[in-house]
Amino acid sequence: MKRPFDLTTSSAGGVAMAQSALQQAGGGSSPTPALHDIVVKPVEFTVLKRLFSRHHYLHSASGGHRLGFGVFAGGQLRGGMAFNGGPLMAHRLVRGIKPDEMVALCRLWLSDDLPKNTESRVIAIALRALRKRTTLKAVVSYADPAAGHIGIIYQATGWLYTGLSDAMPRFDIGDGVPRHSRSLSSVYGTHSVEFISANGVPVKTVPQSKKHRYLYLLDTTLRDRLTVPVLPYPKMEDSDARG
Repeated sequence: MKRPFDLTTSSAGGVAMAQSALQQAGGGSSPTPALHDIVVKPVEFTVLKRLFSRHHYLHSASGGHRLGFGVFAGGQLRGGMAFNGGPLMAHRLVRGIKPDEMVALCRLWLSDDLPKNTESRVIAIALRALRKRTTLKAVVSYADPAAGHIGIIYQATGWLYTGLSDAMPRFDIGDGVPRHSRSLSSVYGTHSVEFISANGVPVKTVPQSKKHRYLYLLDTTLRDRLTVPVLPYPKMEDSDARG
């Protein structure tokens, strides 16, 4: 019987191995593995947090973590992806599903020395695991034009493009790192700027640009329950666009 998040994380030994492998993640000293040698398996959030803090372009993990996968090659951790609850109203993109039946792919990082098409492969593996072993109905993800991203990887793996999302602000608590409102709530119990500021934390709002929004239906029968139109994929605007 499926459970909401029935994905078993690595054993304690596996997590320890993943953590020690962080020292080499992203390096180019190891031979390039073949695509069929890539292993994708669930790992603890602490492993992914260290990985993203060091290597992801945002240099942080996202709040509201629900589950995540490590990407291994040659026994070394060479990448990872994390899923969280996403925007509070994201489930309304599909009529009738509950908030806990949707997750957001919020972080993805892979070492540059992994073979071509690794991104497509690992995303496909993760989505297949979510479909088979959880009761999730859909996954949402975003590509940030401000970072030169238009969602090429989502286009390559068959996600539905639903246009630009509303621009949701991030929050800086004085360290220069923009955080999602969920991150504030997980630490302070609220994302109210007024409340947090009144308690001595110098939080300020950081405006954000609209992002390309992609949707993947784990339950394909829900296509006729979308509340937003499916649009043609955006095109690469220049040679620097990626992701």
